[in-house]
Amino acid sequence: MVSASTFNPLQPQLPSKSSTLYRAGQLYGSAQGLLVAQAALQHDGPLLVLTDDTATAHRLELDARFYLGENDLPILHFPDWETLPYDTFSPHQDIVSERLDTLHQLPHFKRGILLVPISTIMHRLAPREFLEGNTLILKTGDTFDIEAWRSKLEKAGYRYVSQVMEHGEFAVRGAIIDLYPMGSKLPFRIDLFDDEVDTLRTFDPETQRSIDTIDSIQLLPAREFPVTDDSIQRFRRQFREHFDGDPQRSLVYREVSQGNMPGGIEYYSPLFLEKTNSLIDYLPDNTLLLNINDPHHAASNFWEEISQRYRQHQVDTERPLLAPQDMFFPVEELFATFKQYQRIHAQTFELDDSAGNQNYTTVIPPQLTLNARQDRPCDALLQFIDNFDGRILFAAETAGRRETLLELLRENAIHPKAYQNWDEFLADDEALGITVAPLEQGLVLPDNKISVIAEPQLFGQQVMQRRRRSRKKRDSDAVIRNLAELTIGDAVVHEDHGVGRYLGLETIDAGDVATEYVTLEYAKGDKLYVPVSALDLISRYSGAAPELAPLHRLGSGQWEKARRKAAEKVRDVAAELLDIYAQRAAHKKPPLNEPDEQYSAFSAAFPFETTPDQQDAIDDVVKDMTSDTPMDRLVCGDVGFGKTEVAMRAAFLATQSGKQVMVLVPTTLLAQQHYENFKDRFADWPVNIEVMSRFRSKKELDRVKNAMSDGTADIIIGTHKLIQQDINPKRLGLFVLDEEHRFGVTQKEQIKKYRAEIDVLTLTATPIPRTLNMSISGIRDLSIIATPPARRLAIKTFVQQWDSEKIREGMLREIKRGGQIYFLHNKVEDIDRIAREIEQIVPEAKVTVAHGQMRERELEQVMLDFYHQRFNVLVCTTIIETGIDIPSANTIFIDRADKLGLAQLYQIRGRVGRSHHRAYAYLITPPQNSMTKDAIKRLEAIESIEDLGAGFTLATHDMEIRGAGELLGDDQSGQMQEIGFGLYNELLERAVSALKSGKDPSLSISDRQFIEIDLHVPALIPNDYLPDVHTRLVLYKRISAAKDNEALRELQVEMIDRFGLLPEQIQTLFAIHECRFKAKQIGIRKIDVYDQGGRILFDQEPNVEPMTIIQLIQSQPARFKLDGQDKLRFIADMPDADSRLSILNTVLDALSS
Repeated sequence: MVSASTFNPLQPQLPSKSSTLYRAGQLYGSAQGLLVAQAALQHDGPLLVLTDDTATAHRLELDARFYLGENDLPILHFPDWETLPYDTFSPHQDIVSERLDTLHQLPHFKRGILLVPISTIMHRLAPREFLEGNTLILKTGDTFDIEAWRSKLEKAGYRYVSQVMEHGEFAVRGAIIDLYPMGSKLPFRIDLFDDEVDTLRTFDPETQRSIDTIDSIQLLPAREFPVTDDSIQRFRRQFREHFDGDPQRSLVYREVSQGNMPGGIEYYSPLFLEKTNSLIDYLPDNTLLLNINDPHHAASNFWEEISQRYRQHQVDTERPLLAPQDMFFPVEELFATFKQYQRIHAQTFELDDSAGNQNYTTVIPPQLTLNARQDRPCDALLQFIDNFDGRILFAAETAGRRETLLELLRENAIHPKAYQNWDEFLADDEALGITVAPLEQGLVLPDNKISVIAEPQLFGQQVMQRRRRSRKKRDSDAVIRNLAELTIGDAVVHEDHGVGRYLGLETIDAGDVATEYVTLEYAKGDKLYVPVSALDLISRYSGAAPELAPLHRLGSGQWEKARRKAAEKVRDVAAELLDIYAQRAAHKKPPLNEPDEQYSAFSAAFPFETTPDQQDAIDDVVKDMTSDTPMDRLVCGDVGFGKTEVAMRAAFLATQSGKQVMVLVPTTLLAQQHYENFKDRFADWPVNIEVMSRFRSKKELDRVKNAMSDGTADIIIGTHKLIQQDINPKRLGLFVLDEEHRFGVTQKEQIKKYRAEIDVLTLTATPIPRTLNMSISGIRDLSIIATPPARRLAIKTFVQQWDSEKIREGMLREIKRGGQIYFLHNKVEDIDRIAREIEQIVPEAKVTVAHGQMRERELEQVMLDFYHQRFNVLVCTTIIETGIDIPSANTIFIDRADKLGLAQLYQIRGRVGRSHHRAYAYLITPPQNSMTKDAIKRLEAIESIEDLGAGFTLATHDMEIRGAGELLGDDQSGQMQEIGFGLYNELLERAVSALKSGKDPSLSISDRQFIEIDLHVPALIPNDYLPDVHTRLVLYKRISAAKDNEALRELQVEMIDRFGLLPEQIQTLFAIHECRFKAKQIGIRKIDVYDQGGRILFDQEPNVEPMTIIQLIQSQPARFKLDGQDKLRFIADMPDADSRLSILNTVLDALSS
């Protein structure tokens, strides 16, 4: 039965006055998205779309964006907190920032779409006045009282920190204030002149360097509720009214009374407020409400869940819970407020013909699966095209998929025309069109004679890749710097005294001047004070855990012996290295063509900004490939940081020069994924890409082999089948090895035969210590990509014992936000039992199992089902370690985590957190006493690495735990343990460069003698200029490690930018370092200058002509005289730092002339 009134979805009927309700039915396929887009275009006012869950909101956004065509109406998000009701976690800062930004825009939101899942709108929010009254505007020229602003910011909920890194933080350093407001893309730096704002600049939180100057900034509060003194008083009053008993027993009450906000405080926010609003109160009155499917039902379910969590947790006296109706809007009350607005209820099925019901003329889009097993795979599609009276538009998910689809259609004599967007298609009259749009469902409008065929209709099980966000920049030095963060008690190596323990910075009055010293403790409690200017003699000890580090005794000769032994060892290793080096340099290859405009066009098609690290890696690779020595480069980038793009650009360069490319990956699934990705990127280029893996039949494999030998295949992606004996590529030019840590020695040996003649590019997240070691010693070149793409939140890691309640909570937190979960259990025999146990603990979950003993096809099917979110818990073995990217899987449980290696733990943990949601990793272990020492160390290492981009740090950690596998052989590391990895490496580098320049790498004396310069004036970073000890230490280290004057100047610019103008003591510090460069050239060991004169102590063989010194003394005998063999004295009146520096510089210049 079709009702009398049918409507056209391209011109939907909208309610004309408030409190009118229309019901829209028969919206099949992506017609709901079309309705949202058309309603937003027709309605004079904003459109609020309420969905059952987050996933529907996401799907509708993609559909609506497509159907909006060329219109750029804004689509706003009001993201969910992504915590469970009454959770003990607070939502992530970035989420709060986006929510506040949206709330701030809503009152002035004229037209556009706001998509919100119903459970999110049920939360009570602060009233509109709160945001309007607490938004601060600051312009250049405003008067700025630091103390008043500081309390203003703290009242608005901002946190005071020493270095601003994320939303809601601020830092004060003298006349410079750094501040990262909520809802802002970048943090700001406010520079004061006296008490008025002199300049406002944005800066990069990674490098802490300024970017642009701006005129004014707007500050939203840091939380969604007020945290002023008044509101804290209000909280205390309302808390006592709501809960019986002694409020002091509650942790929440005690913390808030002291002005701290504990985790999960958001679920007490109504207590800070006089009254609460709902999200809808922020919207103007002419808002049109669009309910999709059945939000009422979803809301009742959510209310049920809230009540259940409330019943479970209300008994905790530490955290008494607010009754559900105080924290959330009861379902009926919320839906009653909706009634005063114009409303449309949209659903898929047909409605009867009572008043206010509208059925739209859409039909269920048919499933037109291409069945490759039949003789005529496109039968269903061809029939549909023949029978459909009207125009058809194919929607492919990406440009690469579009090419694949076009190829298929051409084989069947179907030739669609390409369109940019929906509007362009509607305006034209071609019968068949094709466009790029990630639709999940098609659309059939028989009356309008239009049909859209979405890709999933053709390829039932197609894998949808949701693209990641664009990225932000970072300075690659920063990584290496941050690796060496010292905490008190860490083991460090001093080059002349051996391994000691770091005890902190101390200021000591030595004679007439206060100087800062780093205090080190050695065996038997001996202390050594190292002046900060000599910091580059100290490095972090890595070789064993800090508590096992072999502390040396001062002055016992024990360190000298250890260092000499290591130096001898290093000399042999260096000779061997150079031999390999020479062999590689002797091999030449024809250089590839320089990048041309084709290459630029290929690069421009990359949908994200490249991060600086990534750009550096790409530039390095291009430089290597266009030179005539074979490339051997290791690109080490964290999981999901864009290494594949580096490989794709290299592959493009090779194919442009007519070379073939082989890409070797460890697993079949990864081969398939790379194949899809490469096809995507190369869609618009005449490049033939093939894949070799177990999914291919023998016939297909033979065809690919032939294509390789006769040179018709350009890029071949495959598993280790690729390096079998019977494959002879005709014109191989580049070999890419992905996820290197997964290959064994034999496979690496087979690859070695390619290494001398062609370019080899290795990609890995956790380089195996031996490869890392080779890169660090410079046999292979190393590029590190350590910049996370924007909005990748670090993974929160917990180590805990098996506890069903905790497991249930962790799983629910993920399922509720529409995500998926990995549960890793590495024993096949009882994996099914574990899966059953999880089904009992979390009945809401849909559980499936995957392990390596399943049949290949079956395994592939399970992975695809999981990818398509047909299941939300995957119980699996370590088979997922190299798997396809599943951006919606953001929680992982690792059972018996103590049994896995570091690289493995890290790699597996990296399977989550690949989108912009906070990811959680739970490592489940047996009780402490039944784990090995090493296992505990590994778990501590992984728990401490919150930072993204830590794959590299991890490999160095791993080296410390395992000892670096000797560079070229199996000879494991004895010397390294004794003197530490950092110093071993340094000695090795010196030995290699000495051998290269034909010198004997001298064993006894280190050529890095520290030159002591004492001017008897203060040269340090004063406490009041930079109060944070850690930042001071890092800067001292960077100043003392600077290579030349250029680097020192760069540092001065950075310090002025970050902390303000340099006081005299710091200027002196820099000037002394400049003198040190000159003194090193001349061969001076020590310089001592005081008010009446000074003396210079030379090395045994200084780099200075004896005549120069004699002439100096003869020309000015009153000023200069020799004192013994190696001292030169000079006399002058030098009352202050400036005069001492200028006279010392004149003397040094005279000596070096």
